[in-house]
Parts: sequence; C-alpha cells; structure tokens
Amino acid sequence: MSYADEIFIDMCSDILQNGYSSEGQTVRAVWEDGTPAHTIKKFCVVNRYDLSKEFPILTLRPTNLKNAVDELLWIWQKKSNNVNDLNSHIWDAWADETGSIGKAYGYQIGKKSIYKEGEFDQIDRVIYDLKNNPYSRRIMTNIYVHNDLHEMNLYPCAYSMTFNVTGNKLNAILNQRSNDILVANNWNVVQYAILVHMLAQVCGFEVGELVHVIADAHIYDRHIPMIKEMLQRKPFKAPKLVINPDVKDFYDFKVEDFVLEGYETHEQIKKIPVAE
Repeated sequence: MSYADEIFIDMCSDILQNGYSSEGQTVRAVWEDGTPAHTIKKFCVVNRYDLSKEFPILTLRPTNLKNAVDELLWIWQKKSNNVNDLNSHIWDAWADETGSIGKAYGYQIGKKSIYKEGEFDQIDRVIYDLKNNPYSRRIMTNIYVHNDLHEMNLYPCAYSMTFNVTGNKLNAILNQRSNDILVANNWNVVQYAILVHMLAQVCGFEVGELVHVIADAHIYDRHIPMIKEMLQRKPFKAPKLVINPDVKDFYDFKVEDFVLEGYETHEQIKKIPVAE
C-alpha cells in the first residue's frame, strides 16, 4: 500500500467521522447553481511524508504529475502570475482579461529583498542559504503578504515553506490555510514533494521529510459520496520517482525531467464539482 494512500484514508475517515459541519452557517463559497457549498472539516491536520522511502502520490485515483509539476515551475521557477505562462487552465477562473491573477503566488516568490549578502528573491535566498548556511533555522518563504492581498485575485492557500537540514537530509514544512481534500490535497503534496526533491538535488542533499500542516482540512458536501467511494478502493504500491540526474541548476528543470515508474492507479473521479 502506498503510504500516501494510507494517510489519505485515515485523514478522510477522521474528517467524515469526527469533523465539524458548516450546515446552518453562512459560508462564502457557492456551487455553480448558487447553492451554498458547505463542508465538514477538521482543524489543524498534520501529515508527515518520508520522501526518502517513497514518493507520496495517490493510487486511489491518479494525480497528474506533469500538470502538477508544470504549475509548480510556473510559480517557483518562472515566478509568474499570468496564466498565459501555464500549460493548463486550472487558474483561468481567477485570471483577468490579460491573464494575470494579481500580486499572488509567483509574483510574491519573485519579489526581491535586500540582505547583507546581497539582493535575493525568495527562492534564490533559499538556494543561497542551503548552499552557504545549510544549518540555518531561518530558511523560509512566505507569500501571504497582507499589503498585497487586495491585489490578489485569490488569497494563497499553500502560503509558507520552512526548510530544515538535518544531517544530510533536506526536510520541509508546508503550511496551508485551507485545503479542499478531494480536489487539491494530493496535488499540493505532490508539488511540494517535487520542490523538496529539486532543491535537494541542486544543493547536494538527500530528501528527508515533507510535513504538511493544514489549518482547515475540509471535504465539501457534494464531494462526500466521491470520497466514500474512494475509501472503498484498495491502494496499489507507490511508484518510483525518477529525476534527471544531470540537472544541477534549479532553473534548468523541465516538466519532462520527472518520471514515475510503475504508477498503477484506480480510475479517475470524474466531474468533480468545484466551489467558488
């Protein structure tokens, strides 16, 4: 059994059995037909993935690695906030007529700050510290910038990364304010596991743990039957992640440099409604 599946099953079962329902409350999100989109949730879910043991991608249903990596590179490598630089259409709903999503995600990663060592944007500062001061306890990023929230078409969900080197292993904590468990949970896990792998490879480390901290882990009401159906499936073994070993510069990675070997999954959950 894939450990990512085991974590997902335990988390979803706990939310369904012990979660808090928003029924009867006023909620912001609505379905396409205007009906309030209620959720059942748990506060502060913490999941730990040992990347040295296996790659944390679900087998209960497929996660599209190529599209997940493409979005990751769009934010962290291209540092873009324009959907015209993205090969999928997952951000189209939040883009204006020019394709911009406002001062969000890649825009924040690419903003430069002045340090005594020089001028860096957020990801370049992380890479500098991992190479020059790896045991620092200050290697962090944050894209939840209050002064710019009014110019973001969507507030960041996954907003902060903390990197920590222990021995020769690179560990990371992903902080997320909100997580749609069916639509986005494994998508985010896969992306930030890839980010840890990328940084470890170019900075000379082995991968360690990815810890995912979710403040509001929720399942939407119309997703509950889909989640319950998924929980009846028997997981397959985790696939093997193969990364092009010739890439030594963070900015040289391409989508095709990441391949899964032996990725066996159940069928996709189709026509998942998305609340906005």
